[in-house]
Amino acid sequence: MTETLGFDTRAVHAGSAPDPATGARQVPIYQTTAYVFRDADQAARLFGLQEVGYIYSRLTNPTISALQARVADLEGGAGAVCCSSGHAAQIMALFPLMAPGKNIVVSTRLYGGTVTQFSQTIKRFGWSAKFVDLDDLEAVRGAIDDNTQAIFCESISNPGGYLTDIPAIAAIADAAGLPLIVDNTLATPYLCRPIEMGATLVVHSLTKYMTGNGTVTGGAVVDSGRFDWSASGRFPSLSEPEPAYHGLKFQEALGPMAFTFHGIAIGLRDLGMTMNPQGAHYTLLGIETLGLRMPKHVANAQKIAEWLETDPRVSSVSYGGLASSPRAEVAARVYPKGAGALFTFSLTGGYDAAVKLVDNLKLFSHVANLGDARSLAIHSASTTHSQLTDAQKIAAGAGPDVVRLSIGIEDADDLIADLDQALAAASD
Repeated sequence: MTETLGFDTRAVHAGSAPDPATGARQVPIYQTTAYVFRDADQAARLFGLQEVGYIYSRLTNPTISALQARVADLEGGAGAVCCSSGHAAQIMALFPLMAPGKNIVVSTRLYGGTVTQFSQTIKRFGWSAKFVDLDDLEAVRGAIDDNTQAIFCESISNPGGYLTDIPAIAAIADAAGLPLIVDNTLATPYLCRPIEMGATLVVHSLTKYMTGNGTVTGGAVVDSGRFDWSASGRFPSLSEPEPAYHGLKFQEALGPMAFTFHGIAIGLRDLGMTMNPQGAHYTLLGIETLGLRMPKHVANAQKIAEWLETDPRVSSVSYGGLASSPRAEVAARVYPKGAGALFTFSLTGGYDAAVKLVDNLKLFSHVANLGDARSLAIHSASTTHSQLTDAQKIAAGAGPDVVRLSIGIEDADDLIADLDQALAAASD
């Protein structure tokens, strides 16, 4: 799909065409495990990566392929691999890059589950992560060593809504010959296109704004197709002969699609983090309205954050769209369409008031999700970030007095009224 078409047009049409067998206009749900080969020669070519096609739905499926093409198109990438969740996407992104003894440099401002994944879980693979404040560019440079394989950040962080200066971090990654991986879940390609700013890979939890209706989980890894995986010798999985495919060198044979094909042919084959076709179908439907939903999400968040900032029961609001925000300059330069719709605020009454507020909300739903059409709230310190140390919670923007809001597409005045009555109850 050519990028001369507008965003909303591509959100509806990219990756899809009338079904050649039936003429069905919407992408069908191909609920099948396997696909009949034309003959033995075609089967051999498919298994040898000499022909592109469908073998088995752990690897490829037409419904999921349509979603991959659409997400890649919207992000401006060469290709994409969809998988079972956002957490799966993070492992899928790292898998071709890492080896025992290798490390990644990551932001201190990350979703709590990601902090745990990077500080604990990846150790089981022999990998490690160095957590750095990305505002300190010298610290980012200083954390890179001979075993560093990538830099990882979120475009807009969960829960604090911190806005990353992607061009600045991309410049550091480029100078070090490293890929920059950006989790673009909260911004979506509507608000931010990290590849245009120098990112190598973009990951998504499609569960959130991309689907937008809280129905399914899913993840995606989008490759820019611009990184030379053979330049430094750091990435042998992509540059050196692959034994499972008779010595095929992915970069040499597949060029800009090397990372994407590796993600399918090895990542999905061996890790098995497969998305289901019905989930892909729901996400395709959600993406069709992404360009309609995101402006409403952002406008509501802006109005509610400005209202909260003036309330004496609130000690602070962490939203990059506020004129008072320390990220205001980054917001204007990197996120001109808006600072997203997820943010936090702190209550003057501390932990007890924060918990009481969540318990008294009526229109906001108290759930462990975000990016829904419905407005959501949670006390991160006791839930999504509870596995972290107190210092890690504060660094991530999830202190004990903090409530996280995911602002939906309802009428903003109704949401403000709900917050007002909950704040009154929390102040009693």
